[in-house]
Parts: sequence; structure tokens; C-alpha cells
Amino acid sequence: MRLISVSLDSIRLGEPLPYALRDATGTLLANKGYVIDNKAELEKMIGKGFEIFVDIVDAEHHRSYVNRLHHMVTENKSLGTIAKTKVVPGVDPTRVEVDDGPADWLDLQVQVNALLRDTSSPNFLQRLDRLNHQLRRHAQRNPNGTLFALFHLSASEIRLYSATHAMLVSVMCGLAAREVLNWSREQESTLCRAALTMNIGMTDLQDRLAMQIAAPTSEQRKQIDLHASRSAQLLTELGVTDQVWLEAVRNHHKVSPGPLASMSEGLRMARLIQRADMFGARLAPRASRVPTSPAAAMQASYFDENRQVDEAGAALIKAVGIYSPGSFVRLSTNEVAIVIQRGINTTTPKVAVLINRDGIPTGEPIVRDTALRDYRIVASVPHRDVKVQINLQRLLPLTAASDRLW
Repeated sequence: MRLISVSLDSIRLGEPLPYALRDATGTLLANKGYVIDNKAELEKMIGKGFEIFVDIVDAEHHRSYVNRLHHMVTENKSLGTIAKTKVVPGVDPTRVEVDDGPADWLDLQVQVNALLRDTSSPNFLQRLDRLNHQLRRHAQRNPNGTLFALFHLSASEIRLYSATHAMLVSVMCGLAAREVLNWSREQESTLCRAALTMNIGMTDLQDRLAMQIAAPTSEQRKQIDLHASRSAQLLTELGVTDQVWLEAVRNHHKVSPGPLASMSEGLRMARLIQRADMFGARLAPRASRVPTSPAAAMQASYFDENRQVDEAGAALIKAVGIYSPGSFVRLSTNEVAIVIQRGINTTTPKVAVLINRDGIPTGEPIVRDTALRDYRIVASVPHRDVKVQINLQRLLPLTAASDRLW
């Protein structure tokens, strides 16, 4: 049995469980089909533990089954045919077509977490290609919404840190490659896959370190220092033959600063990953420290080790914005807002006000254009200082560019 951690938010209350729930030791907590009525029952079930787990095989089969049902419905199959569809043990989930519906970010977190941990899977590369395609498709269709979701998840929870961080870095690098550096589609795809797998050699350790209050032990520090080469070696064992991909992963912590044109293709990708990796790490909370504000994290990525403007870091900021979607800002009106769309330039995004000038939650988000003098941004606001509960499904529609919003 191979266990993977799942987000508590992904467990639907009042509905039959699609797979059995277990604790970290594999002990059964609830059988498949059991109905958890409320959050209190779920918390009692977990007890003093911080996480809940499922068998990776059950999780993949369930995902394959749900996707298969979705495609049968869209293809207008008869209700009788749909009702007879069953989960078949041993079915390769990579054969299921990519879902063209809206992104389910909590499910994508679980999928990427499973992928990075299940490195013995013979279908690893197919699953990786599928997830890479999904992320790139969401980023192309709605880059603001994709950044919004990933920045919010990165800043608000640490349970699936490694998976969320990999997705964020991959999307940031992909946007910079496509929108700023004008790299080819093939280069962008290789870059995004390298970013997704840069830390595959230390996935479990990375998640544990995010929850760990004490400084890394000497053994943990050794694993951290060797993880880039270990990740490249592991990818080779999994069947990766693309030398550019492997070079990017192997060097994403040690590539030197300098003009991108002077570097090999793999090192150019490594440099872009390095700057995005640095930004994402500063943004995410840890048990041992509070996160840096997005604006401060961006500034740290903008300058290289010699305090010169870094070409890769500058490309990331142009693509994402100094005030990125999903980050909080204070306006000249003293309102606190969340960024929902990148603006004409990096400092003038579209925002949704969540707290009015009197410090009271607005109830309904109020859209502002910070390019207007009356609503200019005066400061970045740390995520921890905003006490309003963020509902992704409610705010994500505002991230899609539309004239009717303004």
C-alpha cells in the first residue's frame, strides 16, 4: 500500500466517500462509501493527527472513473450506459482524456502530490504529461485565474507544500517563457515539466520541512544539498531522455547569474526556475516562519546575487506583475483588496475590495482599477494580516478579463 496525503477540504461532507480514508500508518479510519455528516465528525475521526491519507491506487481509480463519467455525459451517452460504468481495477488512468472543464485546484493539488510521491509508477511520464497539459491549458485560457488560485493556495496552507509550490513555479515560468521571452511551445513545455519535477528527489522531505519548527538537521541539510542531482538521476531512471530537461533540473540551484543568451538552453531554463523557485519559497508560510509579502518576494527575485537586475527575474515580474493575482494590497482609499487581474503594467492590477476603509468586510467584492488615481496601490498587505475568509469559487470568475466588470 502506498499512501498519499489529501486535503481535508477535498472530502465532501454528507456524501459517500469515493475511497477509504486512513491515517499515516495505513490504519483504516473510514471505509469507501461511508458518509461523514459534518466537520466535527471528520475532526474527531482524525483525532490528534494533522493529515489524512488514501491509497494512491484508490485515488487514481476514482479520478479515472469520474473523468470517464464526465466524458460519457458530454458525449450524450444513454443513462443506461452511464449507470453500468464501473471502476475497473488495473485501468491505466493516463488513458483518460484531459478534462476540458474548469480547474479543480484542490484535486490538482492531490494529483501532483501523488505524482511526485509515486516515483515507482510505470506510467509516471504519461501522468506528468497529462498534468503538464492541464496546467498549461488553464494558464493559457485564464492566466489571471490560474495565478490567483496558486498564489492563494501557496500563501494559505502548507499541508501540500511541495505539490503547490511545483505547480506555481511551473505556471510562472510558462507565462514568462510565452509572454515575455517568446520561447517556442516546445521549449515552454520542457521548462514547465522541469519546474514540476525540480524537487522530485526530496518531495517528502520538503513537505516535512514546511511543518517543522526546528532548523534542518545535518542529515536533512545533506539531502537538501543533493536534491537537484538526485532529482535528475531519478528522472533518468523514470525514462526521461531529454537532456535539456535534465540539465535544467540538475542546475536549478547552482546556475550563475548573467545574460540568458550566454547560457545553454538547459541553463536558461534552470535560471528561470531558480528565480521563480526563490519567489515561491519566500511567499509560502512555514511552521518556523511567516511568509514574505508578494511584492518583497518579487523584488528579491528581480535582483541577482550581485544586486544587478536579473534577466530571468525581470521576465517573471513582467509576466506575473509586482502585485500578482491572489495577493493583497491596500489602496489610497484605505480599502484592502485582493488582486484579481494583471494590469496594463506591473503596478496597476485590477482588484476586488474585501475590507472597506472602516475595516469592515464588504460582503460582496467591489472591483477597482488601480490604474485610476483615486484607487492607486499604496502598500502590499501580508496574507496573514487579512482575516477575511477567501472563497475561491466565488472570486475566480472575477479573474476573467471582461469589459462588463469595469
